Amino acid sequence: MWEGLGFTAMTSPKEIPELATELIELSKEYLRQETIEPARRLGRLAGFGLAAGLLFAVAALFLGLGVYAALRRVLPDGPWYVVLARGLTVVVTGGAAALIGWRMTKDG
Repeated sequence: MWEGLGFTAMTSPKEIPELATELIELSKEYLRQETIEPARRLGRLAGFGLAAGLLFAVAALFLGLGVYAALRRVLPDGPWYVVLARGLTVVVTGGAAALIGWRMTKDG
């Protein structure tokens, strides 16, 4: 009666362990495919992001040192001009950081 509709008879009790094993193997494969592999790709991209952030931080440090060295060359010699060069370096690098932070915000 049900065979014409695409239904088959129930499986025999001898086939149940085979079907359970197949179900477990399919579940393992599905979990590996849908969770572990995307997590590996995401971890790889996160590593690239951290490396890029570290490189940008080092570049910003060297840029700040360059600004300080340039101001020391431009300003005359003297202890107060060294303080002025350091202060202007703080202002310039702080302004650059504020500009970057402002541009990174969603509303800016």
